[in-house]
Formats: sequence, structure tokens, C-alpha cells
Amino acid sequence: MTRYGKRLTVATITLAAALAPVTAASSASSASSVASGPVAVSPPVRSLDRIAHPLRSVEPGTGGADLRALGAMIGDAEVVGVGEATHGSHEFFALRHRIFRHLVERKGFTTFALEMSWSAGLRIDDYLQRGDGDARQVVHQAMAGSPWDREEFVSLVRWMRDHNRRHPDRPVRFLGDDIGAPRLDKRVFDNVTGHVRRAHPQLLPRLDEALGGLRPLDDAIAYLKRPVAERRQNAARAQRMLDLLERQGRPGRGPGDDGHDFALQNARHIAQTYTFLAFDPQDQDSLTAMQLYRDRVMAETTAWWRRHTRGKVLVSAHNDHVGYAASDPATYPRTQGRFLRDILGARYLAVGTTFDHGSFLSKDQALGGRWRRFTVGPAAPGSNEHVLDQVRYRDYYADLRRAPAAARTWLDTPRPSYSIGTLFPTGRTTEIAVGRSYDVLVHLHAVREATQL
Repeated sequence: MTRYGKRLTVATITLAAALAPVTAASSASSASSVASGPVAVSPPVRSLDRIAHPLRSVEPGTGGADLRALGAMIGDAEVVGVGEATHGSHEFFALRHRIFRHLVERKGFTTFALEMSWSAGLRIDDYLQRGDGDARQVVHQAMAGSPWDREEFVSLVRWMRDHNRRHPDRPVRFLGDDIGAPRLDKRVFDNVTGHVRRAHPQLLPRLDEALGGLRPLDDAIAYLKRPVAERRQNAARAQRMLDLLERQGRPGRGPGDDGHDFALQNARHIAQTYTFLAFDPQDQDSLTAMQLYRDRVMAETTAWWRRHTRGKVLVSAHNDHVGYAASDPATYPRTQGRFLRDILGARYLAVGTTFDHGSFLSKDQALGGRWRRFTVGPAAPGSNEHVLDQVRYRDYYADLRRAPAAARTWLDTPRPSYSIGTLFPTGRTTEIAVGRSYDVLVHLHAVREATQL
């Protein structure tokens, strides 16, 4: 393959990762590419045995006794990122559901955030607060074609809605913290213009002028085929719209006016989406900047939501987004998890996940193709998973911050790992230093593919 051909392949994969909800984060190498030579296995295994806590089940509704130690590890953290090593395995969906329920019931968490578009998140949150429609239908409409158009995700949304019926005094919320692609729904624009019409009617002509030609955005992939110069002009227009609204005071209730803050966040999302789509994914440097911008936006949106709702947030995303370092640093130079740590300090905690073998849903290099079942493993010698699977428990979690010195060097050394996103395989070996990437690690012996709606 030519060098240019490789760049196009990487661009396609990363754009797939960026344009939620169609895609996801980085993909993985095949099992055969994981081996990288012998490692000293016994010392880290004995050390990890000392800090491992057995995970009795990943399934929600199975009690919480085995999660008490996890609650202690989370401590006073207000935002907890829970990653997934694949976008298409049942166990990772179920595990996050179970952890979220535990955090809601025992730690006062109130929001489930996901790497999907802000507008799709609004649709699901509307359902949680008002109960209009059927959970399955709502999820399918909001998530169609995405890695989260799954039965397991419907189960989570149903539980959240049932919780709100039982506890109207402490409802849970849903946040889409990602860029507004592949589409930017009309409701996002309406949230801005509706507020301006009520609070600043004199600004409507200027607002309509700035938004002309921008709304709605129905197909981001098709939009990216437009000339870069045109896309940059549109990004500038969207930024002028945001600047116009930011210069306005909060009428009526003063600094705590939720209507103004919410409208401003919708305007910010529009500007961020058009800024993101002004990058050139065919240029490697621009592609890297594109992904860097995306992760920063996800972190800032999550931080804004936490301030706005004054609640604690579980952030659900691929490992490459919740951790402090990605498996492909050339494409993901700074992750959402690192940005959140910069913003929140110790109030952010990253939980990564690994698995030894099993199956998952992904796509075979065709973004427009259907989801297929793939199987990998067991993990080969030289990989993180090969050692992690030798710990005495079948499934377990461990606070890597408390790892003995005998395991520290091993944990802080990058090694091949499964890191499977929307496209599989990619022909690239992905490496992760688990001790530098996560505060807490959950290891599962085996996984199976999720169930498509």
C-alpha cells in the first residue's frame, strides 16, 4: 500500500471514531499481533493478587456486596470514567449499568454520560424526565447505526426511567457529551433561537443571519466532502453566533438563569461541531488536531454539565477516551480523561477494562456496512491481558494506584492490548501502559457479543 493510501485508511478509521454515534474510538489488532516476546510473569501476578477484588457478576440487579471496595476506590470523585475495551461486548454494557446503579444508590451519582452527540443525548434525557414513548423505540431512534443500538443499552435506559418514576425527588439524567455528528438536530438550533426570541428578540435578525445555511446538519460525512474553505467559513459563522449570545446578559433571574446557560451550551455545541468539521481528515496533522479537539470538547461538555446540574457523573466511553493515555497516541495525543483530570484534579477517576478472550460486534473496514460478530483470544504472551488473566480471580478489579512496587514497572510499561472500536481489524498493534492509563482496572476473563436491536 502506498504511504498516501495508508493515510487515507487512518483518516477513515479516525473519522469513524470521531463521528458519533456512527462510530467509536480506536480499533484493535488481531490476536496474532499481540505477542511481543517473553515477560517476567510471576512477580506482577503475585503483586496483583494482593490488590485484586473478585467481581462476582457484571449483571445489574445482582446485589452490591462485591462492589463495596470499588466504592471505596472511587471515594470522593465526582466524575468517574468507565471505559470499554470493545464497543460491542455484552459484559461491558452490563458492567457499566451495574456500576452506575451502584453509584446512584450508594454514592449519589445523577448522570450517565456517553460519547454520543449532544442532541441524541437530549432525546434520551427527555424520555427519562417525561416518559414519552417506549424505551426501545427511543434508543433505536437516537442510536440507529451506532455501537449503542443494543438491547443492553435499552435495559439501562429502562432502569433509569423506572428510577425516576420511583424517585421523582432525585432523578437521574442522561448526557451526550460528544460532537454533533453525524447530524445536528433541529432541536439544538431551536433551543438557541427560542431563548433569543424570548429574552433578546432584538437579536433575532442577526442570529438568523449567522445561522443561515447552517441548520440543520443532516449528514456530516457528506458535509466533509465540501471544500475546506467553505467549511471554515461556516465554522466562523457559527462562532459569530456563539459570540453574539455570550455577550448578552442573563435577563430575569440573574447569574443562575438556567435558560440562558442551557441556550448558551446549545450554541456552543453548534459552534464546536462546525469547528470540528472544518478540519481536513485527509491531512495527518489536521486529523490529529481534529481528534484532539474532539476529546477536549467531550471533557469540557462533561465539566459544564457537572457544574450546571451540580451532580456527579459516570462517563461511558472507549478506554482510549476515559483513560489518561490512548493506545494510539499519534492519533489521540490527549484524551478526554486527561483533559478531565486537568480540569477536575482528583475529582476525576479513570476506570479501564480488559478481557482475555471472547466475541464482540464490529465492522469489517466498511463504515456503511453491517455489524458483525468477531472472536479473539486467548491473549498471547507479551500482552497485558496474558498476565492479567493469571490473577487468582476469574473476573476482578484492582486499584492500580495501590500496586506494590514489584508490579509498578510492569504496569507502567506499554504492552500490546485489545483496543477494539468500530472497525476490526485495522492491521495495527495497539499498546497500553495500564498503570499510567487508569486509576482502577477491571479485568474480565471472557466476553460475548452484545445483542443488536
